[in-house]
Amino acid sequence: MWAEVKTAPNKMMAVMWKDLFEGEGIPSHILPADGTLSMEEMVDYKVYVPSDKAHIIDEILRKI
Repeated sequence: MWAEVKTAPNKMMAVMWKDLFEGEGIPSHILPADGTLSMEEMVDYKVYVPSDKAHIIDEILRKI
């Protein structure tokens, strides 16, 4: 199961969050917030991580 941990205003920011989380060893996915599967650049995106790793994201975000 995946948990939403962050919302980004565009694809570039979503990829930056994804890279940060994966750099910490946490797998992540990004999907458009509107539910479509077209990966357009200037739409909101949601960043997801495994549910059992979501608490680690809180700690990472506190460090930033």
